[in-house]
Amino acid sequence: MRVELPLPAHLPLEGRFEIDDTCIDCKLCNDLAPENFEADLDNDVHYVCKQPETPDELERVLDAFESCPTESIRYLAGPTEE
Repeated sequence: MRVELPLPAHLPLEGRFEIDDTCIDCKLCNDLAPENFEADLDNDVHYVCKQPETPDELERVLDAFESCPTESIRYLAGPTEE
């Protein structure tokens, strides 16, 4: 079971950012944080390719989180699929 966490204010992260299936491939997340989001061209969606590791990356990912028109970016706790 995944639980949504309050947004992080600093690093290290206690959870992880993910994009859910409501993504409409608007590309805004990739425009705001290109180091952390990539496109899945086969499925016309974006995904988190790298969790933020620096304060600048965290700020950009949070900007993408707050700007997402479909609220598809989530900050979650729970098992990771690695």
